[in-house]
Amino acid sequence: MLTFLKADLHNDRHASDLLNQLNSYALDPMGGGETLSPYCRQHLISELQQREHTVHAFLLYQDQVAAAFSICIEGFSTFACKPLLNIHDFAVHPDFRGQQLGKHLMSQISQYAEQHGFCKLTLEVLEGNHPAQALYRSQGFAGYELNPAMGGAIVMQKKF
Repeated sequence: MLTFLKADLHNDRHASDLLNQLNSYALDPMGGGETLSPYCRQHLISELQQREHTVHAFLLYQDQVAAAFSICIEGFSTFACKPLLNIHDFAVHPDFRGQQLGKHLMSQISQYAEQHGFCKLTLEVLEGNHPAQALYRSQGFAGYELNPAMGGAIVMQKKF
């Protein structure tokens, strides 16, 4: 039985399951291949709790076992003058892959976003993560561009 829920970050089980799912994702080559730092493990939940009005964390359970998760961060589209939801983290635990759980999780997040008035979902995906790209395309995602003559958007970062 599948159970989708918005995580309550004040619920110890939800917080623990979310942190464990994120750590599993971090260990995956698509998540960087390294465990979460001790600092992150100690402080992440309290930091997310401080942002509970703009952070939306989701868990997908299969038979009461955490199988997938997503952490989404609210943003704002100036062109649409509405909030948007960025899927910052999204992963199915390795023990549960190949069962269409990613498709189910994405579908539920899409429904949540639509029901709560978000104008769009955004996400980043690594160029080499072909299974994730296929999933996202199957759920209606496409590369971002305003004008085809200008080409698609690229993701850039500056670390501090």
